[in-house]
Parts: sequence; C-alpha cells; structure tokens
Amino acid sequence: MSTIRHITLPAGFVAAGVRCGIKTSGEDLAVVAGEREVSAAVMTTSNQVVGAPVLWCRRVLPQGFGRVRGMVINSGCSNVCTGKAGLEDAEAMATETARLLGAEPSEILVASTGIIGQPLPMGKIRKGIAMAVGSLGWRNDPAVVRAIMTTDTVEKSAVVRTRIAGQPITIAGIAKGAGMIAPSMATMISVLTTDANVAPRTLHRAFAAAAEVSFNAVTIDSDQSTSDTAVVMASGRAGGRIARGTAEERKFSAALTEACTAMAMAMARDGEGATRLVQVNVTGAATDADAKVAAKAVADSPLVKTAVHGADPNWGRIVMAVGKSAAKVVPEKLSVKIGGVTVFARGAPKKFSSRPVAGHLAGDTVVIDVGLGLGRGKFTAYTCDLSREYITINADYHT
Repeated sequence: MSTIRHITLPAGFVAAGVRCGIKTSGEDLAVVAGEREVSAAVMTTSNQVVGAPVLWCRRVLPQGFGRVRGMVINSGCSNVCTGKAGLEDAEAMATETARLLGAEPSEILVASTGIIGQPLPMGKIRKGIAMAVGSLGWRNDPAVVRAIMTTDTVEKSAVVRTRIAGQPITIAGIAKGAGMIAPSMATMISVLTTDANVAPRTLHRAFAAAAEVSFNAVTIDSDQSTSDTAVVMASGRAGGRIARGTAEERKFSAALTEACTAMAMAMARDGEGATRLVQVNVTGAATDADAKVAAKAVADSPLVKTAVHGADPNWGRIVMAVGKSAAKVVPEKLSVKIGGVTVFARGAPKKFSSRPVAGHLAGDTVVIDVGLGLGRGKFTAYTCDLSREYITINADYHT
C-alpha cells in the first residue's frame, strides 16, 4: 500500500478515500477529519446558482469561519439544482458522517462535484461514508485525492513546511479542478490542513488573502462552477499561537499562499484538453484591481488561448484583450512580452525573431508579460491553451 502523504501530514488529521459506485470507476468519496474539533475557514462560489452542499457549508459556517470536526466530499454528482431533496441529502451526508465520528452534523462540511441536476445515490453515499470513516488514517492519502477528481487527469496536492516563532509548521492541501473554472472566491474543490495554532477568524483572513492571488487567479474556460468550495482546517497541534496582526500571521499567510498557488497552477496546467500552462503577468496598472481585470481578460481570451495552442506569436490578440478590459489602458504606454521577448511597446510593434518566440509558445509553460505604464498595480493570472480536445471533452461530458 502506498504511504505517500499530503493531506494528513499536519498532525491532528486523518483521512480516507473509497470507491462506493457513484462513478463508473475509481474512488468517489472521501472524508477528511480532525482527531478532535479544529479551526476552519471556508469560501464558496459567488455563482447565483449553487449546489445544496454549498448551502450546507454556509449554514455550518455562516461567517465563513468557526470550528468543525471534518468534511465529507463526493465526486460524480454535484447535487446542484436538485431542490428540497438535494438539501436533505446534503444534510444526510453531514449527519451520517457526524454520527460515525461521534460529532454533531453542524460540525461537518460537505462538498460534491460532478454532473448538475442529478440526485445523489444516497444508498451508495451512506455505504461510502461508512467505509471511509471505518478506514480513516494516513496510509491512503492518494485515494483521498483520487476520490475528489472528475475530469482531472492528474492528482493535485501541495505541501509547504516553515518555522513560525521557532515552531515547525506544515500546511498540506489537495484540490480538484480542470473545467468550469473561473472563480470569484476560491475555485474548484480544495481542502487544506495545517497543524498551526491559529484562531478561526485569523485563519479566514489569511485564507482570503491567499485565495485572491492563487485560486482567484485561475481561469480555464471563463465558466464559474456552481459547486466551488475551498476549506482550510487548523488543528493547533504545532503550538505557538499565531496572533492576528503579527509577523507570525504574515509568515503563515505567505506559506498558505504558497500552497494555494501551487495547486492553482496545477489546475491551470491540467485544464481540460490543455497542453500548456499560461502565466499572464500584468504590471504598471493604475491599481491592483485594474491589473487583475486586464490579466483575466488576456487569460480568458479564446483567441489568445488558441494562438498559444498553435504556437502563433500573434501579439495583436493580447493587445486586443487588454484593451477590451475595464482596466485603464493608454496604448502609447502599453508593452507586451512573450517569453521575455518584447513584441509590442509604446503603441507600436517591435521587430523580433519569431522563431524563439514561437519556440517559447510551444513549450510546457508560456509567460506573457503586459506592462501598462500607469502605476504600481500588478496581478498574475493562470490559464492554459485552448485545444480541440477541450471541445471533445465537454461535448461528450454528459453522455
């Protein structure tokens, strides 16, 4: 049995992933739990149509933070647009998990991912929860990651270790997401654990800051999920309480951001049908908000994404995308680089050798730098190329 560990690396957590038959193959249900009650923070999609599990999480943590015992997650069915029965099923998942853990339903978060509009097979779900809780530990971490995957082609996890106030701190996370990714909170489904001793409110503050430059910076297809849920839980087992507004909090927030960014980049790299990770850096914007909308405009552009897929150094598409955004843009101050090569500056094209630029575009990671020349605002967005395979995946997804 594999002993690769990630989500249970921080002290105080156990987890299990099992196959209960929701999907046609592979693991499809996971439980991640604290050995006792833990601090928690949650963020959910800002889509106006949301799944029953999202509504349950908002009920458990109405302020976005508090204390919980754990989380149950299923893939293969999102439990979205399923009416009153869906709400009852989400509550039943929490209730059954709580019963087996010796906790209260109000201490259990729920997340579901998969096809919209189909009812959960609750007989299979209950069986899966019993199997998962019965095998909680740390030896089956890889099965936990697989259990939350849908169209993902690779497992996504991250581990960051640091020292805060002399104490070793571990942050670990798992995530799923390859399509319907364009968040406005945090994206996909992600669960992070840490042994840091941090209060729920402070944990939420750090998580929101981390998500803004990581999960919120990802766009694969400009479509926002109805099920996006991101959770971080802290066991406090490392000691040395991290107080709000201190250098320790800033260091913890930086480590949490590092973990979230690693998973965000992994999602962009594994976008449906993707062959390249694309990083769009916007600097010199009038404000950080302007930098974000400009970066997202480039990252969301189908014309930019298809040009990258074809290794076509068509900088005009990048300029177009920046110009259509709501950011303040002065063409005479605008500059664009592809792979470090300046292709446009001060309102005019620059002479460049297309071969090295095309070679960069054909590589595994593509970097596009946009300078607006108007201020100190900056933001980095992560996306992927747009291929024919994306169409194939999504045309056949439901059938």
